[in-house]
Amino acid sequence: MRLKKVRGYIFSRTFMGERAPQHVQNIVIRDYCKKNRLSYLLSLTEYAMENCHLMLEQALNELKSLDGIIAYSLFQLPEDKKLRLKVYKKILKLKKEIHFSVEGLKISNQDDVKKIENIWEIKQVLPKSLKKINK
Repeated sequence: MRLKKVRGYIFSRTFMGERAPQHVQNIVIRDYCKKNRLSYLLSLTEYAMENCHLMLEQALNELKSLDGIIAYSLFQLPEDKKLRLKVYKKILKLKKEIHFSVEGLKISNQDDVKKIENIWEIKQVLPKSLKKINK
């Protein structure tokens, strides 16, 4: 059985208040690929500018010759929901996958999108809720 080929996607900047060194991101991705029988292609590293997703766009443009993308975290997707939905739409339209190694999740169908978006909503609302509780 042929291993699915996935392009890595990592960050050189913080994301949603998180930060992980690039070499650690690649180690986590490699480990996930090994456990999930994926053929890991070297990672594209996103530029440091805030809200920049040029390397993600490049990975999406490579999808015709790949089986998917593997990101270190789902929180490296665009914070803007409309932009995230565009990413999901392109992946699903091409019948590909996007994996998130830290969370151990992937998107390969519309139900997966709903699950990921629920997690995003919680991540975005939680800090605001905690501030109200702590007042």
